[in-house]
Amino acid sequence: MADISVRGRIALRAAAAASWASQRAGRGKGSMIGGLIALQIDKTIMDQLGRGRRTVLVTGTNGKSTTTRMTTAALSTLGEVATQADGANMDAGIVAALSANRAARIAAIEVDELHLPHVTDALNPAAVVLLNLSRDQLDRVGEINMIERKLRAGLASHPDTVVIANCDDVLVTSIAYNHPNVVWVAAGSGWAMDATSCPRSGEPILWEGEHWRSTGTDFERPEPNWWLDGEDLVGPDNQRFPLKLALPGRANRGNAAQAVAAAIALGADPAAAVTATGTVREIAGRYRTVQVGEHAARLLLAKNPAGWQEALSMIEPGSAGLVIAVNGQVPDGEDLSWLWDVRFEHFEGVQVVAAGERATDLAVRLTYAGVEHTTVPNPLRAIASCPAGHVEVLANYTAFRDLNRDLEAK
Repeated sequence: MADISVRGRIALRAAAAASWASQRAGRGKGSMIGGLIALQIDKTIMDQLGRGRRTVLVTGTNGKSTTTRMTTAALSTLGEVATQADGANMDAGIVAALSANRAARIAAIEVDELHLPHVTDALNPAAVVLLNLSRDQLDRVGEINMIERKLRAGLASHPDTVVIANCDDVLVTSIAYNHPNVVWVAAGSGWAMDATSCPRSGEPILWEGEHWRSTGTDFERPEPNWWLDGEDLVGPDNQRFPLKLALPGRANRGNAAQAVAAAIALGADPAAAVTATGTVREIAGRYRTVQVGEHAARLLLAKNPAGWQEALSMIEPGSAGLVIAVNGQVPDGEDLSWLWDVRFEHFEGVQVVAAGERATDLAVRLTYAGVEHTTVPNPLRAIASCPAGHVEVLANYTAFRDLNRDLEAK
């Protein structure tokens, strides 16, 4: 590992002291405050912490934390891996993750899509994983085509970086299309509403089965190097690997495929990498099942229309109840108009409960969707209102965070 400058060492010592004080005060693990202080003292500390490492950056609108955890598992077959434990994917969290494990020569780092260009410049990654791109918090992120252009320009200055790109996502494909070093993965795309027009010409995208093409310019779905076929992950020379995951959903199979491709790009054995992804069982409380009185509640997180649609597809139809909890705090995005883009129909036979700080807004949307429901704003009480048995709980960011805090306090 490269030496840290004198100023950098001072920054890291100050960060460690701040983290310790935060923990002593009961304000959490203190990693974020430590990272913030380190960056205030030495703005180049991320660059310094990245030297001497082979780093994989993982970004996209949905699936970043899951894919980073799977990539970490796959890369662990090569040695120790530095990564975030809590999904903190902006500069302070990245600095905290790298400083917490300075001995690791490999890193798997989750990156907020807005931060990817300058983080790529700082860490000069061996590989970048591009999962998907769709509308998120318009009040923070802005229009999605602008993000696509920024990411495309940012990667153009790193021609040696291997880009692991989802060729089923039109916007991701546009980012990577002209990059000289791409591994294409058919990871799937359950949400196409943000890519009905070509990001390069503005003309319509024409879908023909799995294949798509622009009607306005020479831009179409590339042939994948890796793809899913039934229960198998298939790669170059038609190598087949049984992909057995602990996590549910078609999206997570696509996440695993990209994680495996990234690990192989860094030299991992394909079979070992595939097996390692199957060891991931939960991510910061997501997908876990907790007992709440007479209810076995499975916790799912969704943060934007594409993520909600994918999470709703995981709901077990035989569940005793479905609690949908929505807040509208700053981390969630205060504009909840996206609720009208999500298809909430087709919950016949499941008792649905609208919960969260914005339960009334959600209830209006469910009413228009023709979904019979009750409204119980407190998520714990909403779970208790369901019949005994398995209950699915689907929550957005702060609703999920607050529910986990309340469960730990019980």
